[in-house]
Amino acid sequence: MTAAHSVERFAGRWAASLKGAVAPAMTRAELDVFLRGLTEQLTEAMRAEPFRPELGRAVGKALIDAHYRDASVLNRTLAMLGDEFVTELGDVIGDGADVMNRVAKLHGAVAEGFAIALRNTVLAEQETTQRAALAAARAAEERRRASEARFQAVFAGAAVGIGVVDLTGTVLEVNDAMAGMLGRMPDEIKGRTIAEVIGPENIGQAYAEFGKLVGGEIDRFRLETTHLRPDGRVTSIDLSMTAVRNRSGTPDFFIGVAVDVTERRRLQNRLWHESRHDSLTGLPNRTLFFERLEAAEQPIGLCYLDLDGFKNINDSLGHDAGDYVLRVVANRLRKSIEPDGCTVARMAGDEFVVLIERCGSPDRVAREAEKMLAVFGRPIEFDGERLSVTGSIGVVHSALVGADPGRLMRAADVTLYQAKANGSGRWARYDPARGERELTRHSLATAMPAALAHDEFLLHYQPLVALADSSVRGFEALVRWDHPRLGRVSPGQFIPVAEETGNINALGQWVLEQGCLQARRWFDEFGIDDLYVSVNVAATQLRQPTFVADVLGTLDQVGLPATCLQLELTESAVAGDTQGALLALRELAAAGVRLAIDDFGTGYSNLAHLGRLPVHQLKIDRSLLASSRRGEVVDPAHDKIVAATISLAHSLGLDVLAEGVETTPQADRLRLLQCDGAQGMLFGGPVPVGEAAEILARQTNRANSA
Repeated sequence: MTAAHSVERFAGRWAASLKGAVAPAMTRAELDVFLRGLTEQLTEAMRAEPFRPELGRAVGKALIDAHYRDASVLNRTLAMLGDEFVTELGDVIGDGADVMNRVAKLHGAVAEGFAIALRNTVLAEQETTQRAALAAARAAEERRRASEARFQAVFAGAAVGIGVVDLTGTVLEVNDAMAGMLGRMPDEIKGRTIAEVIGPENIGQAYAEFGKLVGGEIDRFRLETTHLRPDGRVTSIDLSMTAVRNRSGTPDFFIGVAVDVTERRRLQNRLWHESRHDSLTGLPNRTLFFERLEAAEQPIGLCYLDLDGFKNINDSLGHDAGDYVLRVVANRLRKSIEPDGCTVARMAGDEFVVLIERCGSPDRVAREAEKMLAVFGRPIEFDGERLSVTGSIGVVHSALVGADPGRLMRAADVTLYQAKANGSGRWARYDPARGERELTRHSLATAMPAALAHDEFLLHYQPLVALADSSVRGFEALVRWDHPRLGRVSPGQFIPVAEETGNINALGQWVLEQGCLQARRWFDEFGIDDLYVSVNVAATQLRQPTFVADVLGTLDQVGLPATCLQLELTESAVAGDTQGALLALRELAAAGVRLAIDDFGTGYSNLAHLGRLPVHQLKIDRSLLASSRRGEVVDPAHDKIVAATISLAHSLGLDVLAEGVETTPQADRLRLLQCDGAQGMLFGGPVPVGEAAEILARQTNRANSA
């Protein structure tokens, strides 16, 4: 599935989730287009380095600008930006602990942008009303004798509170709306000072601003106050005070406009709470947890809990049972752990985490883990069923990992799965040596999808030469990774990770495309018809149903003749269920693609099996040449194995290329054995594309001058 299709599908589900919300007059098609744009902004924020919270805030603001102002819109949006967001758009944004940390921050940014935009919208509407009221008041004062009735209509009928104050700060007039906000009758307010009206807790700021207003330093001021009414209720008021000046510029009086923002404040508080708490369990969610983790007092302890076999409960008893179990576990954890001053949060699904601040000893974290496991001592009863639920816990202390929140969470995640590997109902302590390896592996796995998108991978090219004249006949494309933090990562580190995580398919396709593009450039620049590029293919790639179409499509797209591409496969890649692989290889060979068996002599090594495969070349592994290095006596047995391999391969019509050729004696011996080609440091190691082009240029110049 393409990235664009994933974005479009997620936007459609987002649109469906907003059905029934207070919404603008927007058709479903218009809404899909609108949310598709917001989804692209969200994915851009997830991929940005460093993370860009302003993109998330912009999405929240865009919802308000589109007149989606109801709190349910934000709640449903934040619900969409959870597991479904990561699952649906994993190919675009990646996955893993780092991504989920960013999702948590994205939650906060979207909610913040929504709340700020909602506040600004309300204030803008208030400002419009204030300007209208002020204009009407000025006009009424100028023409008071002629239009007293008009002024009174505006003054008395306004939905906002309006009051007129003289230069001494005494209230001259208030309308019913203003009096209602203050919980008094208009006549109770007239003649009183602003200090009496506003209240002593706000008078300092108000009088300072009022003094500037009287002195002409400012034309108006605004402040938000909390007013205690006579009936004991608390009202939040947004008050603006403006000077009304005569033609000479001297203030005649002041007009105050007040808006009751009590409900807006309540909404903001509710939005904040709902965006930071799990709706099912009431626990802090991932967003609030990471806010507390980043602000936590050192040293820090973490207990990362995952329920064992929770999927079986959902599958056998239904999601109602699963939700009930999660609520019970959450309540038990809250009662057991929170009295110790810890934060208990639900991260996602059946995962919970406990944050312990000022955790002086790793043993303290271990004790909390024991208490967490103890909550599973009693079965959970649901609909007549007694459910025995257990959990596994990864225990981490900042003294062993460091204070970085992301690193702490990755360490906790790695340790959790170590605990699960040891059996259910256990906890495991972070092992620094093993943890570092796993953290590096985890980091590579989670960074790989983004690395492909950000061009962190590159190809080096190693010459493949004909032994007869040492001329370059092709290049093997070898992938390298320039990691922004780890530097140059060895293929021995990241290739196994790519194979384990399934990223090898995307990486292999990228190598194929880039290798073919470069071969086409060389084909155009040097005109060498029989020059080929050799690309390694993993077993999982070969078994992809679209593999043949992907290869032939790439050749067609870049305009490269099929004979200029060689695919290298290991013996093990074609040694298992070979029927599907054999059909794919035959189709590629029929199209003209060269095929080679790589590292021959290290795996399956069934020479008879080669007769069934449509391969063109056999690459002998360097291990079979080990005894022919400089200064060593040639092992007769090894020599006979190499000679027999070359002879049999030739009888099958295959070329033979020896890998790892490092010395002239090795090359000479291989020539005597009638080996066709070689690859190794004697003829050049893997080099960047520019140096490979120089090799071809020198060879072309020699050929032209001969």
